[in-house]
Amino acid sequence: MNLDAVINNFTSPAVLFFFLGLIAVAVKSDLEVPPAIAKFFSLYLLFDIGIKGGIELHHSGFTIQILEIAGACIFMAILVPIVAFRVLKLKLDVYNAGAIAATYGSVSAVTFATAQSFLTGQGVASGGYMVAGMALMESPAIVVGLMMIRKNVGKEKNSIEAAHGSNMSEVLREAFFNGSIVLLVGSMIIGYMGGEHGAKDVHPFVFDIFKGMLCLYLLDMGLVAGSRLSALKESGLFLVAFGIITPIINAALGIAIAHFLGLSEGDALLFTILCASASYIAVPAAMRMAVPQANMSLLLPMSLGVTFTFNIVIGIPVYFSIINHIWA
Repeated sequence: MNLDAVINNFTSPAVLFFFLGLIAVAVKSDLEVPPAIAKFFSLYLLFDIGIKGGIELHHSGFTIQILEIAGACIFMAILVPIVAFRVLKLKLDVYNAGAIAATYGSVSAVTFATAQSFLTGQGVASGGYMVAGMALMESPAIVVGLMMIRKNVGKEKNSIEAAHGSNMSEVLREAFFNGSIVLLVGSMIIGYMGGEHGAKDVHPFVFDIFKGMLCLYLLDMGLVAGSRLSALKESGLFLVAFGIITPIINAALGIAIAHFLGLSEGDALLFTILCASASYIAVPAAMRMAVPQANMSLLLPMSLGVTFTFNIVIGIPVYFSIINHIWA
């Protein structure tokens, strides 16, 4: 394993700002990021990732490999929640198992952005089409999670429809047209259409200040994660272990698929992190509406407090070291 990559990631400003947020919560500091500013950071990262992906896609064009990657992303977005649901059902009820399974089948845009920043620091290039893969992985996981719940609940009066009092079309609309998906896909299309000329117009905002904005966003994530960690004491060892072991298994499968598809090292890491990450924005919002029986105090600490923290601190450099070893 390349320890330099691990150390460099651990001491990068973005990760250190995440730890600063955790420390601020631990010492009961009044440091906080106003909700409106935190929302702006989220919008900026989605916009930035989408624009960059569209610009890179404009350069590379559409190829057979892009279609293969898209298929692999959809495959993982379906497989992961199905397997995760069956494991979670060993300890949890149907509703919580389905909601958490959907969370781990979906993706984290911030983890993806952190991986991109890591690759930039390592001087490793990646293709913009991986952004399309990220957009493709978010919605299917939500749909699969809901289907697993419906299948196991059956036609009892407390089924999903009875629970939220509306038909499934509203839930599907939320899954495929939530704000994160619309902004990400829309930005990617705009970046693709703008091409080289568009890249020059947005360069200062998209490229020059990205790392600074990522630092501030991860500071906020550290504050949020720190406030959620206490809830894990009530969830028990099983869910904590699930939040760490699941990304490791998914990453191993992602690395194997990336090697089979012949991806470059940079693209392999991004695909791997898509497989290994968990959503803590889009999926919780959809599940809160569709499955009110699901306990959000379990879902968010797992995806944000455990899996997100593990991936950005340890996972990304370790996955990349393994990729380097295999590709070499």
